[in-house]
Amino acid sequence: MDINEIKKLVDEKNVKFIRLQFTDITGVLKNIAITPEQLDKALEGELMFDGSSIEGFVRIEESDMYLRPDPNTFVLFPWRSTEGTAVARMICDVYTPDGKPFIGCPRSNLQKIIDEAKEMGYTMNVGPEAEFFLFNTSSEGKPTLDTHDQAGYFDLAPVDHGEDARRDMVITLQDLGFEIEASHHEVAPGQHEIDFKYDDALSTADNIMTFKYVVRAIAKRHGLHATFMPKPIFGINGSGMHANMSLFKDGENAFFDPNGENQLSDECRYFIGGLIKHAKAIAAITNPTVNSYKRLVPGYEAPVYIAWSEKNRSPLIRIPAKRDVSTRVEMRNPDPSCNPYLATAVMLKAGLEGIKNKIVPPAPTIENIYEMDKAEMEKRGISQLPTNLKEAIEALSEDEVIKDALGPHVYERFVEAKMLEWEDYSITVHPWEIDQYLTKF
Repeated sequence: MDINEIKKLVDEKNVKFIRLQFTDITGVLKNIAITPEQLDKALEGELMFDGSSIEGFVRIEESDMYLRPDPNTFVLFPWRSTEGTAVARMICDVYTPDGKPFIGCPRSNLQKIIDEAKEMGYTMNVGPEAEFFLFNTSSEGKPTLDTHDQAGYFDLAPVDHGEDARRDMVITLQDLGFEIEASHHEVAPGQHEIDFKYDDALSTADNIMTFKYVVRAIAKRHGLHATFMPKPIFGINGSGMHANMSLFKDGENAFFDPNGENQLSDECRYFIGGLIKHAKAIAAITNPTVNSYKRLVPGYEAPVYIAWSEKNRSPLIRIPAKRDVSTRVEMRNPDPSCNPYLATAVMLKAGLEGIKNKIVPPAPTIENIYEMDKAEMEKRGISQLPTNLKEAIEALSEDEVIKDALGPHVYERFVEAKMLEWEDYSITVHPWEIDQYLTKF
């Protein structure tokens, strides 16, 4: 969509507010609302804001930042359009006062890695599978941990009480241009999944941020709270966001080779090799919270071990059965609390590094890893993902490839924020400790 089309739509639809959205380093969506009178200024990249107020951006003495909207991301929010007026949205890149992309902007960071792929002749497609929980709210409207149903995988109404909310989410996403492939109740009570069609890496990262915003907004209209927290309740499955990735070259799927073993190309295997080599450092970005590692434990379908397979679902990386144009690599540890721009950037960087250096992955694991003993795993060279956020940050600090994918600014600010999170968690007295020790000692 070009600028003139945007102006025409704003006038025709009687748009009263345009939300200029961007994402901070920790993956939290931010926005500044402007009126149509400020649209020209915004489209020309002249809208300034205080970057020092945003997590991980800049210090107070260098706070001036500029938002540059991407015209291709202009949409009207259907649930905000009432009584002849409308609210629109554009996603922005962050720029410095000297007109250069801000090195701390996650969206610009992903574009940098996409450009690296283009130099090698590749474009990347990503298809996410984002899960979330729906909880009841209290009489004051505050979130609770009371799930709105006791349904399970693929259940229907009346057992699945979230069917109406999920339907409205799907309709709203379709109104925003999403192609929804499937929606269903997930394994755990109150847990849901809505899958939308893959797209290029940047568009998919944009879509994930929009998806999360829509899901939470529509849930609220149904008196529910939607959360993308990875593991809100002990003893049941957590929420993941599997990432299905493929590289295309000259219009063809570079991962597909009809004459290759299991019809996988060398590039596909090298890409997997890169992901496996850097998996521990990648986890700091794809699983960025203390809570993320409560999901990555045996017994709840989430991956724990660094291996790959063309058949079973216990390893970190799975190759879905479809071939030809649909050949893809599924990374199974990302969760929906991650920053999708940074997560996509580090996964793409690792895969490209695998192709550049022809990193051969270990043999695929056909057997169920959860049934192997420690000796068998060591024999096969199968290691484990970090067991907590601190371990993941330490792995990141030792991985120059993934640090380079983030750039010094993002890396330093991200690690600073996450170590503060870990330290705060470590010194907090939790309910479990009270239950275990208060009367025992």
